[in-house]
Amino acid sequence: MKRILCAAAAALISTAAVLPAQAFAQGAVVVVRTAPPPPRHEVVPHARHGYAWAPGYWNWNGHRYTWVKGHWERERRGYAWHRPEWREDGRGGWVLDRGGWRRGDRDGDGVPNRYDSRPNNPHRS
Repeated sequence: MKRILCAAAAALISTAAVLPAQAFAQGAVVVVRTAPPPPRHEVVPHARHGYAWAPGYWNWNGHRYTWVKGHWERERRGYAWHRPEWREDGRGGWVLDRGGWRRGDRDGDGVPNRYDSRPNNPHRS
């Protein structure tokens, strides 16, 4: 009987340990009551053909802000990279938009199609 209770307790504890990690999954909304620190200055390396620079940002790990360094992302045709950013939610909290690749830039010039006067121009650099 003791073994069954210990096994049940271990299963319950391991399940509870996994639940907080799920709250910070890629699609989760993060709301924090304290403002993030100012962005750090990063030296942006020289451009690499076929890659987009994803600048660093402050992430919330559940207890404090941690800096995530900038890195290169392989370009995706028809998508534009949106950097992660913190915004005030109007109720005293800060919400993290995680950014990432978003549709809507067919010619790869960084201007979304709805604002681009020539969205299919193949001669843009």
